[in-house]
Amino acid sequence: MPPKQPLPPKENALFKRILKCYEQKQYKNGLKFSKQILSQPKFQDHGETLAMKGLTLNCLGRKEEAYDYVRRGLRHDLTSHVCWHVYGLLQRSDRKYDEAIKCYRNALKWDKDNLQILRDLSLLQIQMRDIEGYRETRYQLLVLRPGQRASWIGYAMAYHLLHDADMAIKVLDEFRKTQNTPKAFDYEHSEMVLYQNEVMVEGALHQEALDHIDKFESQMTDKVHVSETKANLFCKLGRKDEAAEIYRTLLHRNPENWAYYDLLCQALNAESAEDKLKVYTEFGEAFPKSLAPKRLPLNFTSGDTFRQYADALLRQCLKKGVPPLFVMMRSLYKDPEKVQILTDLVTSYATCLKEHNSFDPTEGSDRENPTVLLWTYYYIAQHYDLLGDNKTSLEYINTALEHTVTLIELFVVKARIFKHAGDIHEAVRCLDEAQSLDTADRYINSKCAKYMLRANMIREAEEMCSKFTREGVAAMENLNEMQCMWFQTEAAAAYCRLNKFGEALKKCHEIDRHFTEIIEDQFDFHTYCMRKMTLRAYVGLLRLEDVLRNHPFYYKAAELAIKIYIRLYDKPLSESDDADKAGQENLTPSELKKLKNKERKKAKQEAQRKEKQRQEESKKETKTKAQADAELDGPKEEELVPDKLARTDDPLKDAIWFLRPLQTFASKKIDTHVMAFEIYSRKDKLLLMLQSIKRGHALDPEHPEFHECMVRFLKTVSEQSNNMCDTMRTVVTQEMERLYNNHNPEQLNEAFLEKNKHSQLHRLSAAKMIYLLDPSAQKMALSLATQLDSNPKSQDCEKVLNSLERGHLGECPNEAESYKILCHQHCPIAVAFRPPGPPSTNVIENVEENVEENHQDNDIVECNGTEVLID
Repeated sequence: MPPKQPLPPKENALFKRILKCYEQKQYKNGLKFSKQILSQPKFQDHGETLAMKGLTLNCLGRKEEAYDYVRRGLRHDLTSHVCWHVYGLLQRSDRKYDEAIKCYRNALKWDKDNLQILRDLSLLQIQMRDIEGYRETRYQLLVLRPGQRASWIGYAMAYHLLHDADMAIKVLDEFRKTQNTPKAFDYEHSEMVLYQNEVMVEGALHQEALDHIDKFESQMTDKVHVSETKANLFCKLGRKDEAAEIYRTLLHRNPENWAYYDLLCQALNAESAEDKLKVYTEFGEAFPKSLAPKRLPLNFTSGDTFRQYADALLRQCLKKGVPPLFVMMRSLYKDPEKVQILTDLVTSYATCLKEHNSFDPTEGSDRENPTVLLWTYYYIAQHYDLLGDNKTSLEYINTALEHTVTLIELFVVKARIFKHAGDIHEAVRCLDEAQSLDTADRYINSKCAKYMLRANMIREAEEMCSKFTREGVAAMENLNEMQCMWFQTEAAAAYCRLNKFGEALKKCHEIDRHFTEIIEDQFDFHTYCMRKMTLRAYVGLLRLEDVLRNHPFYYKAAELAIKIYIRLYDKPLSESDDADKAGQENLTPSELKKLKNKERKKAKQEAQRKEKQRQEESKKETKTKAQADAELDGPKEEELVPDKLARTDDPLKDAIWFLRPLQTFASKKIDTHVMAFEIYSRKDKLLLMLQSIKRGHALDPEHPEFHECMVRFLKTVSEQSNNMCDTMRTVVTQEMERLYNNHNPEQLNEAFLEKNKHSQLHRLSAAKMIYLLDPSAQKMALSLATQLDSNPKSQDCEKVLNSLERGHLGECPNEAESYKILCHQHCPIAVAFRPPGPPSTNVIENVEENVEENHQDNDIVECNGTEVLID
């Protein structure tokens, strides 16, 4: 104890028991012992006891009292390392890592060699990626405990993360010299040696890394990784013959590894198609059942050679019945010549198999199993679906279902066809039938739930997922606990389509919290990986966490949240607004009557759901007392209240909070800069708007939505040029000369239209800008926007229709109705273009209840003329 506040032996023993109770999570006993010390007038202000009592209270969730006691303890004993350490632990529990680091440094002023404080400090430094500070702390730990393996490894890793490979290798070499001869198959020693070799490779010490492998290969247990590393090093050192020999050995071990074939061709300098074919022919003969040597030549061959290889592969897979065959071939559909060859092959198969039960019409050819025709229909349906021929693909999939009505894969493909054709409700019906055929298949269950969410059937999707979630807990709650982000993303989009912006934002914030939790979970690995020597995986984890928020799940959630906040800024919810009733004032009496009937049904179902939820909550109340007193892992998150989220005071500030990670980690996506422009244009931040334009222009200046941003920015600059200061005017003028080539808005729009006149979405953007620049040119803009392609996509047509209905091209109800009729002729399956009438009889009841809701509320979000469709 510090001499300032020493405790007598009796009280000192009690204090040690407090420490022991904290370590063993016996918090109530710890409070009892601390009370025995603090109840004595002589020790009522003992700083360290006050601090430990505060730390114990924090573990019981009494955070305000905890901070009060710890701060009182610090005031009474500022020279105690214990008080500063405890205060740092409190700050760390609230994820205030910078403040916690300051507290630990203050603690080290009074006890500079305290191992526990140094370890805690190093954890926070690596968590915050303060690598320089981490190196210094690990050096202190190495000096104090040179006999511990973690001290050496941590110090070496600090240099590795600082990209000083030479020093990291030296530290690891010195540590290895202190070790005894490793036992056979010593995994931990093997990982340490492999990690050292990885540092050499990253440091471009190729010859040293190869010599290192030759010396220690017998101690390395991961033989495949050793072979791959040796082959890679041989290639970099120009010894390609030796590399090729290793890749051949690896391919004999795993002939389905596509990467090995590519690397072998590089090692053999096989650049021409003939040379590559020799390699694939060799392994195709050695492994006749392997698919890789038959599939990979299709990437670079053409003409008759392509036909020959494609024919052999398709026949082999159709005979065997390989469901993912189309997935394997899908990347070839970018080449029109290859598409035509595949079309000829598969249609000829279908004809011959149907008429002759064989791939060849000649007599004496082998007769095939009837299932071969079934898998051929299955492939052709997907083939025409990808080509956009919905009618033909439906014919083939229906023929396949007539052949075998119990094959679940057929219903999945049929659902996908209807989804692409624009009828998500019929797609749900198909997947619901597929799910009923195999209720134990989690994939089909999840796929059905996803399609239900696309059809805005949130409650039904939740019930579908409840078949595989934990009993006694609401499905939505359990999915949130399991961080099931695909469900939450789709649910957020569904709520947005229904104008329930608060519920949608709640899901987006839940996804954001998942990523925060994943980042916080690193703490468990900083010590574990050092102890277990999983060093290569640990470095990979650190690098993954550094760019975690570029994951597609986060991008989708952040993108949706930003667009909702922009919509709330443009059209804030008033106090009397009810998001569930948005748009009812425009309904006809018959539509209003239907809506009331739906609401009555929903109210009944909601009452049943609440009763079920009440029963589930009563089961939760059976938690034990020990669980209630468990230590808190982190700060208690603020409850997400949908109405509060939707009625935020500053929507643009909340949007920027989601935008910043995207600007850092998803700067290669043009949509990031479009969203940034939309936000900053509303904040009237001209230079930030220019920044977004510059970044987007470097990626894709022909993107339709980005083109709208460019025209609007040019128009804004011309309107505000007189109000700019000289410095801003100079910067803007210099940058715009490079970006716009001295074009005015009209010239820029005309040039854009000329380049992209064959794209429907590009024509729509150009038409919007024509109307924006000159409202009197509405007729020309409408003519341009409603022009259809020869083979229009229902999704593109729906975006145009939404723009017409929302007044992006001015008031044009007659033109919108005419365009809807025209689109129905080209896309008869799409629900969005169907004329009003009785619902289809082949739609299940709960889909029927949501059909109108989906397409009336499909307005999603507007960004100052740019509609956002949630696909």
